[in-house]
Amino acid sequence: MAEIKVGRPREFDIDVVVDAAIEVFWSKGYDGASISDLTQALGITRPSLYAAFKDKRGLYLRAIERYISSEECPPLVEFEAETDIRKAVTAFMTASIDYATKKGDGMLGCFLSNCVSTNAGEIEGVQELLRRAIEETDKRLAKRFELEKANGNLPADFPSQAKAKLMFDLRQGIALRARAGISAPTMKSDVEQRVAMILA
Repeated sequence: MAEIKVGRPREFDIDVVVDAAIEVFWSKGYDGASISDLTQALGITRPSLYAAFKDKRGLYLRAIERYISSEECPPLVEFEAETDIRKAVTAFMTASIDYATKKGDGMLGCFLSNCVSTNAGEIEGVQELLRRAIEETDKRLAKRFELEKANGNLPADFPSQAKAKLMFDLRQGIALRARAGISAPTMKSDVEQRVAMILA
């Protein structure tokens, strides 16, 4: 009887490796991130990278999937945690500014808008993931508005979907401003006006 060969067990935590890959792609971009950059940052060998992800594109897609699947997006967490809807929208905007401006090493802004969107039409599979991220965020934001309508805290005709899209788009504008070097205090000076616009 032929001996069954068992492959060597993977010697690294896949989630930790993918999180590290997000940082590399975010700071260097897809094209700028070399295999050497990735293996060094991830602490794995080239053969291990290829065995786990097939190639750089496979790792990139996995990084995007992990980023958009996280339930711990700070602006969304803050938005859902506040019980008062005005405070919730304010918290979302403030957290968006903090998140976009506090990361260093080229990681300002947002991974999706500052890295992923730049090659959405060039790398197979990226556009679909980006669209999914947008749609899922819109739904998550709109769900809170619908709850507030049901509880009588927002008018029955409040356009939840449209306002959710507006919030998402404002967040991406914040990310772009952060990349341009506009400071957090400068952007926070306009938060009240943005909140009023969203809840109007």
